[in-house]
Amino acid sequence: TYTSALTYDAVKVMTEAFRNLRKQRIEISRRGNAGDCLANPAVPWSHGVEIERALKQVQVEGLTGNIKFDQNGKRINFTINVMELKSTGPRKIGYWSEVDRMVVNPMDGLSGNDTSGLENKTIIVTTILESPYVMMKKNFELLEGNERYEGYCVDLAAEIAKHCGFKYKLTIVGDGKYGARDAETKIWNGMVGELVYGKADIAIAPLTITLVREEVIDFSKPFMSLGISIMIKKPQKSKPGVFSFLDPLAYEIWMCIVFAYIGVSVVLFLVSRFSPYEWHTEEFEDGRETQSNESTNEFGIFNSLWFSLGAFMQQGCDISPRSLSGRIVGGVWWFFTLIIISSYTANLAAFLTVERMVSPIESAEDLSKQTEIAYGTLDSGSTKEFFRRSKIQVFDKMWTYMKSAEPSVFVRTTAEGVNRVRKSKGKYAYLLESTMNEYIEQRKPCDTMKVGGNLDSKGYGIATPKGSSLRWVE
Repeated sequence: TYTSALTYDAVKVMTEAFRNLRKQRIEISRRGNAGDCLANPAVPWSHGVEIERALKQVQVEGLTGNIKFDQNGKRINFTINVMELKSTGPRKIGYWSEVDRMVVNPMDGLSGNDTSGLENKTIIVTTILESPYVMMKKNFELLEGNERYEGYCVDLAAEIAKHCGFKYKLTIVGDGKYGARDAETKIWNGMVGELVYGKADIAIAPLTITLVREEVIDFSKPFMSLGISIMIKKPQKSKPGVFSFLDPLAYEIWMCIVFAYIGVSVVLFLVSRFSPYEWHTEEFEDGRETQSNESTNEFGIFNSLWFSLGAFMQQGCDISPRSLSGRIVGGVWWFFTLIIISSYTANLAAFLTVERMVSPIESAEDLSKQTEIAYGTLDSGSTKEFFRRSKIQVFDKMWTYMKSAEPSVFVRTTAEGVNRVRKSKGKYAYLLESTMNEYIEQRKPCDTMKVGGNLDSKGYGIATPKGSSLRWVE
């Protein structure tokens, strides 16, 4: 393997470097200063400079070709063979060097027996009508050829043709599908089928890179990263309920406030009972004679509750504690109510200004646990294939539902899926690529929304037939 060859060459370089040091009578086997990496500046190993210089001066022929280094220790003047794995085995198709860069050997045409070069052939580019990647211009009836289309992939195709120097013709795939293999006939449809059966030379579209497709066609590196997401109809604004004034604070906080109110009232009652300053005598007359004085305490349990409630509502009360301990309890309760009231007021203002919408679905797990809201994918696409092949319990459960649902939850085009979401009154969720989901969400009438995170991570790539030289064009 190449790792074994590189290991062999590394040992060979070390051997040659030490041989040269020995010829120069530089003794490195003796014990020397090990250096100090923590010093400022760092103290190097005493023999390190000689070994580094010897390694940079090595020039040998190894298993990986000519081995030579520059003054920075980087390898120079090397060539890398480019191999392609075919059904008959690996085959050299070109090489890469620092001077020539990538050089591809002439191949058997673009896709088969065609031997003409790129400059002598108009490349057939298959694509699909899908906003915002490929769209028809408003005045497309007055235009001809590639000028009829606009969008991200249209601009991408123009830049590729300009960079590589070839002519091209955009064609819309006949069946309007991306590409999937029929389970019975084993025939590929969509753009993948046009590449497999030689009807097109290249596909520039939002075509997802999948393992199944890579078995029959080649892909470039991803030009866009994305993932499967959930689209639902944007819910209506929720109407405020009778107890909506409780929303600014959590349920747990309200319960803590109630218990704090009761606790402070009880403590105030006990403190007033034990403190002599809260007791006072009252004289009352019975007829003509004045009766004996009777000690009374204003802070009974009901008055304590009334005092705490008045303080919490910031309304005050006609009684107040006289003892030091009672005033400390009251002061702590006043400070507590100040913080709570301020926090409640701030949160209430935010709740009144922010538009609140309650989404029935927040994730794929929510979808799989219910049957009231139907959900589906694009037919003959990578999203459907993802769920069909997934071994994850949640996705497998969703696939079991989708394939047996009546009526069918699969749609022929993305536009059909979006319209179904809009007309379903919240009873249908559409699973599609996150980029399209976000694009549609920002377009009028702005009645759809993306919920949850992406279910996977993948990319769009440019596809070519197996063995096509377009794959190697720079």
